Amino acid sequence: MGLNGCCSCVKYLMVLINILFWVIGLTLVITAVWMLTDPTFILSMSQSYQHYQIALYVLLGIGILITLGAFFGCWGVCRESQCQLVSFFCVILVVMVAQIAAGAWAFHNQDKLDDIVRAAVKSTVQQEYGQSTMSSQTVTFDALQKNLKCCGADGPGDWATSRFNNVDRNNIVEIAVSSMNVFYNIPESCCKDNLKDNECELSRRLKFGGPLNQAIYQTGCVDKMIEFVTENWVPIFAVTISVIFLELLSLTFALSLCCAVRNKHYKA
Repeated sequence: MGLNGCCSCVKYLMVLINILFWVIGLTLVITAVWMLTDPTFILSMSQSYQHYQIALYVLLGIGILITLGAFFGCWGVCRESQCQLVSFFCVILVVMVAQIAAGAWAFHNQDKLDDIVRAAVKSTVQQEYGQSTMSSQTVTFDALQKNLKCCGADGPGDWATSRFNNVDRNNIVEIAVSSMNVFYNIPESCCKDNLKDNECELSRRLKFGGPLNQAIYQTGCVDKMIEFVTENWVPIFAVTISVIFLELLSLTFALSLCCAVRNKHYKA
């Protein structure tokens, strides 16, 4: 005889929550695999490639755990299996603790994260960009500058001492000499949209230390990225809290069903 009454409602709610977890888990897995295999993905430009891969493997692991937990939850509810429900409880608890720990670490080290992102973008601008017109770093950073309407890491001046202007970053003397050059070039993706013919081409050649042309973006991409996160922190925070609330709710439901299944067996 199956569970009935309030427990029956809890079972249906558990199934719905686990379907949602399944969607979230599969989304994380697909996103992580995509980011690992697609070199043009926006974050693959990071010079700290090892840290980038570690973060993606952690994301992949969390996605797999959530998907596995959703399977245990659905199976445990349908079979009224105390063992499967306990397995679901343990998996979701581990995921929730990992999420809270990661959030606390990110909040505590937000200045360090800002420095890491700034250094990665700066490295892309000065060392990687333009080495090949179809390289992942070049394609990715062009898309970043166009979408965020920015130029360089901290501003257009970053391009003055970059390899894009044929500066050898390993030669300190050449960097010093390049900073004394009268003119330097910036990528076409720094130009604003809807410019007249040849206006972008003429605006791309800048004078070192001179005023910036109004036809190009003047804000650095790091500041634009921080601005994007700052402007959208409310929906990001709301989604995070909603997921944690669902996890707490599912843990409560799992414990309730475990107790109900155990009492049913005792009565039997």
